[in-house]
Amino acid sequence: MPLGPVMLDLTGKSLDAEDREVLSHPAVGGVILFARNFESPRQLADLTASIHSLREPRLLIGVDQEGGRVQRFRHGFTRLPAAGRFAALYRRDPVQGCRACRSVAWLMAAELRSVGVDFSFAPVLDLDRGLNPVVGDRAFGARAREVSALALAWLEGVRCAGMAAVGKHFPGHGGVVSDSHIELPIDPRAYADLETEDMVPFERLITHALEAIMPAHVLYPHVDAQPAGFSSLWLRDVLRKRLAFQGVIFSDDLNMAAAAAYGDHAERARAASDAGCDMLVVCNNRPAALEVLEAFAGRRDPTAEVRLLRMHGRGHHERQRLHEFPAWQRGVRQVALLEDLETLELGLTDPTDPETKG
Repeated sequence: MPLGPVMLDLTGKSLDAEDREVLSHPAVGGVILFARNFESPRQLADLTASIHSLREPRLLIGVDQEGGRVQRFRHGFTRLPAAGRFAALYRRDPVQGCRACRSVAWLMAAELRSVGVDFSFAPVLDLDRGLNPVVGDRAFGARAREVSALALAWLEGVRCAGMAAVGKHFPGHGGVVSDSHIELPIDPRAYADLETEDMVPFERLITHALEAIMPAHVLYPHVDAQPAGFSSLWLRDVLRKRLAFQGVIFSDDLNMAAAAAYGDHAERARAASDAGCDMLVVCNNRPAALEVLEAFAGRRDPTAEVRLLRMHGRGHHERQRLHEFPAWQRGVRQVALLEDLETLELGLTDPTDPETKG
C-alpha cells in the first residue's frame, strides 16, 4: 500500500484498536508525535516500532524537535538549545557557530533515529525580525546570510545521522506580528523584498537538495490573494518552477485558525492539495482527520508518493551505545558550550572570576 497524503496524530503513548484501524487507511502517509505520546525513550521506541510494523512501505513518523521552546521529547534526550543560541555564537565566531550547529543537529537526529523517528520538522528558516514571538529564538538570526550558513550546517548534521530536513515556513514567517495558530497573519511586503531577504535561506538550502519544505499560513497580498500554503502561485510557480524545488511540500497544520477561511477540514485539505502540498497535516482533532481521510480515500499522486519515500530515516543508531560515538560526545560538548555562553550573556556569572573559567 503506497504512502497516502495525510499525516495525523495520536492520543496516547501506545496504539489502541482505533489507532490501528485509522493508520491502516490508504490515505494515511504519516504520524506526527507530540509530548503526550512520550513517556520514555524505551516506550517511544516501542510506539514507533508498532507504527512502522503496520504497513509497507512503513508510515513516516515526524516530530517537532527543534530545540529550545519546541522540543517534544525531553526526559532521556539531550536538552537542545534554541536556534537563536547558534546565532549568538555565530556573531562571535562564524566558524565555531556553524561547527556547533552541525554537531548539535547530528545529536538531535541520532537520538531520534535511535528510537525510530524518521525526521524532525526543522530547521526553521524564518528571519527573526523581532516582530513575531512565535518565531523569536526559533530562528537562526535576523540576517539572511547567517540564517543560511547555520541552516546549511544543520542540514549537513542531520544528514550525517541519516535524517532528512524540513525547512519552514516558506516564504518566511518573520515579517508579521500575528500568530497563525490564532488568526491569519498578513505580510504587506512586495515579492522583491521577500526574494532578496526572507526567501534567501530557502533558496540556499534548495540548491543543496533540501528534502522538504513547509509553507506558512501567511497571506502576502501584494503577491497573491491566497496564503502561501494554499497558493499555487507560491507552491507551483515560485517553489517548484522558479526555485526548482524537488522535495516534499508539507502543509502546516490544517487545524490552525489561519486555515479556517477555506471551510471545513476536507475543503482546507483539498485547497492545500490543489495548490501543491504533497502531505496534509491535521493535528489535535481526530474527527477532522477522519473527515480528511474520507475525502482523500481514492486519491493517488505517484510523484508525491516517490517524494515521500525519501523522507524515511536511513540507518540505525543503537541507543544504548550512542554515548560511545565521538560525534555524540562532540554534540553534548557543544550544547554545554552554548549553555555557558548564554549564562555569560545573561550576566549570571562573572567571566573574570577564576572559578567560572574552564
